[in-house]
Amino acid sequence: MGRKTGILMAVMVAFLLAGCGGHQSEQIDLRKINAEKIIEESQSEGDHSGIVIELPENQDQSQTDESNRENDEISRKNTSEKEMGEGNTADGENQIENESKEQTDKIEPIQEQEFHLLFSGDVLLSDHVLNACQRAGGISGVLDQGYRDLIANADYFMVNEEFPFSNRGTKAKDKQYTFRLAPEKVSMFQELGIDAVTLANNHALDYGTDALLDSCEVLDQAGIAHTGAGKNLEEARKPVRIEVGGKKIAVIGATRVIPQTDWSAGVSHPGMLATYDPTLLLEEIRKQKQENDYVFVMVHWGIERDERPQEYQRTLGKQYIDAGADLVIGSHPHVLQGVEYYKEKAIVYSLGNFIFGSSIPRTALLEVRLPGMEKDGNLGLRLIPGTSKSGYTQMFTEERSLQEFASYMQGISYGAVIGQDGRISQIE
Repeated sequence: MGRKTGILMAVMVAFLLAGCGGHQSEQIDLRKINAEKIIEESQSEGDHSGIVIELPENQDQSQTDESNRENDEISRKNTSEKEMGEGNTADGENQIENESKEQTDKIEPIQEQEFHLLFSGDVLLSDHVLNACQRAGGISGVLDQGYRDLIANADYFMVNEEFPFSNRGTKAKDKQYTFRLAPEKVSMFQELGIDAVTLANNHALDYGTDALLDSCEVLDQAGIAHTGAGKNLEEARKPVRIEVGGKKIAVIGATRVIPQTDWSAGVSHPGMLATYDPTLLLEEIRKQKQENDYVFVMVHWGIERDERPQEYQRTLGKQYIDAGADLVIGSHPHVLQGVEYYKEKAIVYSLGNFIFGSSIPRTALLEVRLPGMEKDGNLGLRLIPGTSKSGYTQMFTEERSLQEFASYMQGISYGAVIGQDGRISQIE
């Protein structure tokens, strides 16, 4: 408030005192006016002469009585409101509690984090694949964006390696198809995002034990885990160990297809874990089940180009599950075979060729979803379908292709439902 304003207000107050003296009902109790504040604000502007407002010392008694009556009325009103408030305290607390409960009920439960593992069938870096990669300047010439993104976002990716990485060895006699790749080509596996391989198949020893051992060393140096073959039986039996979300998984590789018996690993002989006689594999499954939460078996078996599993496949698959396997994944036929449930565990008989060179109308990756800390321990399974032609594999995205794939897989499966989204479930 300015100095001039303070002086003017003081004059007006004095005027009111003079003009209202004869009207009791309109008298103003000047004790309610903060004259000190007026003076203070005026002085704060720089006026130090002082402005004094004299308050009347004697007030008419009727004014005082009227003021007291007003105060009594206000006091009674406040007391009444307070009593009403105290009477409704319990109701108010209940209302707050109910509102809080409603808000709690609306809160969505925290979802357990899922972990995604991917498995493929046969992978061969054939001339078609190498040429496609070279033309594109990378793996974009081998896999489409859909599959590349899927693999990049997975927690783990494991395949069947259908050849050795080596420049050494002698070609196997009387064998129609033999495969071998230069060690430096392992960079393609790294670019593809492959974390592990099974070496247990009918091509791991196409160029003898030297090439097999070279391949193991190349993979080790590239940081790619392997199972199913090695310098002796002990090494061939060792599983790939995966740990995600606090869960331990052992993946054992084995083969039921070898050209000759000496391809089997021995105590001091390089080779593979063969399962013509399943005794050793069953022992390993039982052992790994004691040390891990899950045991998966990747097995090379069946007849090439046959979409139906052989009877021995169905028998062996169930024996693996009886021994403790939680999932069986097959390869070798180069085409897809169906899915069968046994004791609530899935046997995926063949995933076919994934990256190969020959053209196939249908292929798929198997996505395995670990259910976090759920007590039932069930695995979520889904097939991600696609097709492969001249070394290039691409994912199905059109609704018609997805429907046809689901219908096809449903027709060759046993006790399993294949949804249009690729999800695999057991028939109730």
